[in-house]
Amino acid sequence: MGAENSAEASGYPFGVIRVGIVGATGYTGSELIRLLSGHPSAQITALVSRSEAGKPVASVLPHLSGLPLPPLSAFEPHQLAEQCDVVFLAGETGFAMEHAPALLRQGLKVIDLSADFRLKDPAVFAEWYGRQHTATEWLAEALYGLPELTPHDAYRHARLVANPGCYPTAAGLALAPLVKSGLVEPDSVIVDAKSGVSGAGRSRVSVEYLFTELNENFKAYSVERHRHTPEIEQVLSLISGQSVRVRFTPHLVPMTRGILCTAYARLRRRVSPEQLHALYTEFYREQPFVVVRPLGAFPATREVYGSNRCDIGVTIDVRTQTAVVISALDNLVKGAAGQAIQNMNLLIGTEPTQGLPLAGMCP
Repeated sequence: MGAENSAEASGYPFGVIRVGIVGATGYTGSELIRLLSGHPSAQITALVSRSEAGKPVASVLPHLSGLPLPPLSAFEPHQLAEQCDVVFLAGETGFAMEHAPALLRQGLKVIDLSADFRLKDPAVFAEWYGRQHTATEWLAEALYGLPELTPHDAYRHARLVANPGCYPTAAGLALAPLVKSGLVEPDSVIVDAKSGVSGAGRSRVSVEYLFTELNENFKAYSVERHRHTPEIEQVLSLISGQSVRVRFTPHLVPMTRGILCTAYARLRRRVSPEQLHALYTEFYREQPFVVVRPLGAFPATREVYGSNRCDIGVTIDVRTQTAVVISALDNLVKGAAGQAIQNMNLLIGTEPTQGLPLAGMCP
């Protein structure tokens, strides 16, 4: 039974939604399981792992022991259509463009956590990801799901949601009020971001991700060009109404979770720190997952650890007339699984905050 029939039977969008997770044993997949297991409007009915099919989840992910979960299974689109209403695709780049169309044609709603449907221009995707897009007919329909910047009405008829990358989420939320207001030069934006190691995924086995290489170390990577650059530019250009160019440099920090993003942009006219803070406070006034810190206070990664929040601090370098915005989020929650669930909540018509943590974990 497909999503539409199931919806009628369960009272959807007000009943319980049946959820499948493809790529369930990766960091993002396991975080989806952890968060969805406590969601009042969702039931996990299918967990897919190509490498661990047939095993109990707890044998691969012991931290999920005790949860009433289905066993891991192979990827079977027809079976998912029978078992689920919504499917999260948490696989590598390329998987979703190959398999999402079949799921969509069977009536499922799909939330893709890879990069496959984020970029609207297939030529840009090919340039930055080094491969041709094979499902270009779905790019126009795919909804880019950054809930604080995407109109909620757009979810009403959406079937395919492209979940943003972690860096574009941190940078987009940090800079959106500035570029939308027209206060900054659109070619002056610099994004300097640091991420914990979990952002590399669970399947990475290269030497650079060994403990002995990462511990007591801090380094930039993909300095010349990082594939999240065009996504950040797309987000900011769309909300500003003009082309925005970004100089983006990511860094790897020896910690498990978290992103700290420091963004700079040259002001077009004189603005006081108080005026900038008021702009951000008003822009995010009705967004429960974005917290604008008091003027002069700046967020740290530990303060949002485990939460679906993005915390933001702002100031102005008066000497150089540069706006400085610092954002912090948990790359596995607001930067991935939590944001995907926030998108699901909007798809099914329930409260955006449902099943998602607002408070961080400390210590």
